[in-house]
This record gives sequence, structure tokens and C-alpha cells, in this order.
Amino acid sequence: MSSPFDAVLDAPFGKLGVRVAGGALRELVYLPESTPTIDSSDTLIRTLAQQLDAYYGNPGATFDIPLAPAGTDFQHRVWNAIRAIPCGSVITYGTIAKQIGSVPRAVGQACGDNWFPILIPCHRVVSASGIGGFSHHTDGYLLNIKHWLLRHEGVMLI
Repeated sequence: MSSPFDAVLDAPFGKLGVRVAGGALRELVYLPESTPTIDSSDTLIRTLAQQLDAYYGNPGATFDIPLAPAGTDFQHRVWNAIRAIPCGSVITYGTIAKQIGSVPRAVGQACGDNWFPILIPCHRVVSASGIGGFSHHTDGYLLNIKHWLLRHEGVMLI
């Protein structure tokens, strides 16, 4: 049986499915820990794995991975605002909405549609009343991943 991913990488919070195309990262997908690991000899995937491991060891590590074109103009405005959030900080959907002239729900949708989580750190965006959702979910392993990422970066939410 063929996998829909070019690789499935181990992560401290579960697994990451990786898709690449044309020398660029096409998509990262959070997967449950039970997903089988798939190794790859692809240079881009190996570089990504090294940079992710550096992040797991030090949340201030940076990424230098080419990203395939994805998303709408609106999503790019949201994702650019997310990229500006420093490690160890959070910002609300509403604050980003005000920054870009939108509404919180639309910002939340763009966060959930992020093709490159961790690299575009949508986990740093929270609701005005708490952690909010993650990848279009409000419970389960995906929200546990958001908690893990925020704790890893030193953010403690009630």
C-alpha cells in the first residue's frame, strides 16, 4: 500500500507527514503517533528533518526550507502576520484580524488551512478566551500538539 506522504517523520508530539514537489516543501501534516514512520533519502526532506530536530531541541531555531506556492492572497496576509509572532509569544485571532483588516473567524480559518505548520507557527495564535482551536479541531490529538508546541516554546496558557 502506497503512502500519500513522501516521508513520515517522528516528532516529540506524534508524527509529521511530509509532501515535497519540485525541490520545495509542499505540505506538512500532523499525524497521530500510531502512524508508521517513512524514511526518505530526499535531500530536502533530510534537511527539513534536521531543522525540525534543531527546533525540538531549541524552540528558537529557525527554518530555511523552500516552500511551494500555496494559499490565497488573504491566507498569505494571515500567514505573514503569524510569521512575525516571536517564539515564546502568542497573539489572538482578533489582533491579527485588526492588523490585516479582517475578522477573527476568517483568521482562524486561514490558520487552520496552513500548509506549513511549525514553519509558519500558527500554534502561536490563540482565542481571546484561551487556546482556541488547531487545524480546524477543538479537541483530540491536534489540540494536544498545539499545547505541546506552546509549552515547548515556554508559553503557559490556563
